[in-house]
Order: sequence, then structure tokens, then C-alpha cells
Amino acid sequence: MGIKTGRVINIFLVVFVDMMGFGLILPLLPYYAETFGASPLLIGFLVASYAAASLLGAPLMGRLSDRHGRRLILLLSVGGTLIGYLLLGFAQPIGTFFAHAFASPEVNTFIIGILFLSRIIDGLTGGNITVAQAYISDVTDESNRSSGIGLIGSAFGLGFIVGPAVGGFLSQWGYNMPAFAAAGLAFVNLISIFFFLPESLTKEHRLAIHNQHRPFLTVNALTDALRRPKVGPLLSVRFFLMMAFSMFMTVFALFAQHKLNLSSQSTGFVLTAVGLYSVLVQGVGIGKLTKRFKDGNLIFMSLWLMFVGYIGWAIAPNLLILLIALLPLMGGGWIANTIIISGISKAVAPDEIGGTLGISTSVENVTRVISPAIGGLLFGSFGMWAPGAFSAIMVLFAIWLAYQRILSVKETKAEAPLPIEESCV
Repeated sequence: MGIKTGRVINIFLVVFVDMMGFGLILPLLPYYAETFGASPLLIGFLVASYAAASLLGAPLMGRLSDRHGRRLILLLSVGGTLIGYLLLGFAQPIGTFFAHAFASPEVNTFIIGILFLSRIIDGLTGGNITVAQAYISDVTDESNRSSGIGLIGSAFGLGFIVGPAVGGFLSQWGYNMPAFAAAGLAFVNLISIFFFLPESLTKEHRLAIHNQHRPFLTVNALTDALRRPKVGPLLSVRFFLMMAFSMFMTVFALFAQHKLNLSSQSTGFVLTAVGLYSVLVQGVGIGKLTKRFKDGNLIFMSLWLMFVGYIGWAIAPNLLILLIALLPLMGGGWIANTIIISGISKAVAPDEIGGTLGISTSVENVTRVISPAIGGLLFGSFGMWAPGAFSAIMVLFAIWLAYQRILSVKETKAEAPLPIEESCV
């Protein structure tokens, strides 16, 4: 089949615009909630509510895309994102209206409730990345799958470079202005998908999936996936990898401020450089690496790079050493993560790609929920070195699993689907 370049470019733009909108509001959300009297604990729950809702939403959107097509579910997902951003922007007037309707003096409580509702709706429908990864799997073959998924990762990184900068600029007119701008980007995405993104699954493919009568969603979806001899190890390695990765992203700003005495502006410059590095590694490097090395070897080598990087982060005495440590830490993480996602898509039947990638996204979202709490506890209780050391231990678990359950397994074709009564998602 090769790679359908036009479709890959289309989905790249969809993900870039979506992540730019996400980046517009994410850094400013705590400040926005704080203006309505939200406590730090409540703000933490607000930020985590998106990831928590995505635990269900990602596999839901992925499985729906297997049954009804990627394009339709992308429209549904981006539509939910649009509604979420509009609720975010109009949280104050909507919350005030309901407070008056119920004759309650607790106006801020209603406003914060609308903020939570906006993030939960966005999380439940926000399977954009999962469906985009499934779309890439449809329009690439196994030889260039990792390269295509790497491009999605680079679009993700590029959106996060541009989004926070634009959001910070717009916030001078109010914290709700970035939310309206993000809603505008979501609307542009809807139009773009509707008019310019063709469906990647044939009608015959979708009809065949309907005729299988697989359960739509089961409680044991994750357990079923972990039992599979190829998918299970990949998901397990990804869990430990993302535990470490999420902890770094959570604690880095605190580390930069307290250990290195960096200003918020300097920290922003470092993260911008990291984003540019992400585009280079995922957009260019992964395609070249997969042509020279087997997937299992790439995962194993990349995890060792991550381990070295996390040790460097834990002991970094200054900015120069930290920047050097970030090269293997971030580069190894992006490579391993991309190859794992690609491997999952190769290891399952075509009618399971969306649902299984959705489970993979849920595994990632679990780490996004629990890593901030663990990272904050380690940072405050043991010292600034502790999150880096803990992350290095997590990566060591991933290395052990990769050696035992990935390198030792011969590469084969996709696993046979689970029996229909045991199907995951």
C-alpha cells in the first residue's frame, strides 16, 4: 500500500490545529479557575478531570471509529471539543445564570462546575489523537507505520509550541479569550475534516465489523488486551514509560524554579526548545531509524537512553547539564513511545486498531492522573532529585519488561482477534 502522502498531511494538520487549541488553554486553566476562588486542590482535580474522562472516552472513540469510520468520529470528537471550549469561555455567564435560577448565593461554585463540565465533555469526546493514529494506520503499511505515527507526534509537539505562546498573548484580554480562540480553531478543524479529509475505511470494511456483532464495550477490555502475547507487553512497557514521562512534564517547572532558579520565561524557552526537538526527532528521525533497526531493538535502546536521561535530570546541578540530559531523556521517550504505538497497531486485526489504540491512550491517561500526585509528593517530601530517581526506576521496569517480553518474542504477523465474547472494547 505504501504511504498515502496527501492523507497523512491532512491528518497532520488536523492534529496540529487540535493540539494548538489544547495548548492555548491548558497552561492558563489554573489561573482561570483561581479567579473564581478555586483552591489549589480543586484546580488539581479540574486539570485531572480531562484525563480521567479520557480513560473512558479514548477507547470509546477508537471503537466507534472501527465501526463507523474515522472521519465521522473525528467530526464527533472535534465537535465535543468545540462544545467544551465554548462552555469554558462562557463559564461565568452560564454559571451566574444557573446560580440565579436556583436562587443560590454561591455563584462561583456554579461557575467552577461549568469549568468541570467543559473539561469532562472534552475528555469524553476527545479521542482525536487515538482516531488520528488509527487513521494513519489505515493509510500506511507496516514498513512506514512508525514514520507516519511519528509525524502525528511532531504535529502534537508543534501545536504545543505555538498554543501556549498565543494563549499567553490573548490572556491579557481575559482568561476566557484563549478558550474562545481554541473554540475557533476547533470550528476550523470541523470544516477542514468535513470538506478535505476523506474516509480511510471502506464501506465493506465497516459492514464486516458490524456483521461480527462484537460487544461494543466491556469492563474487561484492558485485562483482555494485557493477556494478548504481543499487545500486552507493549501496553505494560508503555505504562512505565509514560509514568516517567508524565512525571517529568508535571514536575519540570517546579524543578526549574527551585533547583535552577529559572524564571517562568526561561522555563518557557526551554520547553519551546524541547518542542522543536520533538518535531525533529518524531518528524524526521524516527522514519530514518525504522529503516535501519527492528522495532524491538529500537524500543530497548530508546529505553536505555531514557534511563540515562532521568539519572542526568536527578543529579543536574545547572541548566547546561539538564539540557544535555534532556537529549536522551526526551529523544528516547519519543522514539520508544512512537514505536510502541506503531507496534500495537501492527499486532491487531484491522477491525481492532481503533479500539486497541484507545486502550493504549487510556493507559497513558492513567499515568497523567496519578503521576502529578506522586511527583509532587516526592518533590516535597524527599527532595528535588527524587522525581528523577523514581522515573529512572520506572524506566528500569520498562527495560526489564522489554527484554523479557518483547526482544525475546519473534516478530510475527498480527495476532488473531480475541474470541467475540472476549473482545476488548
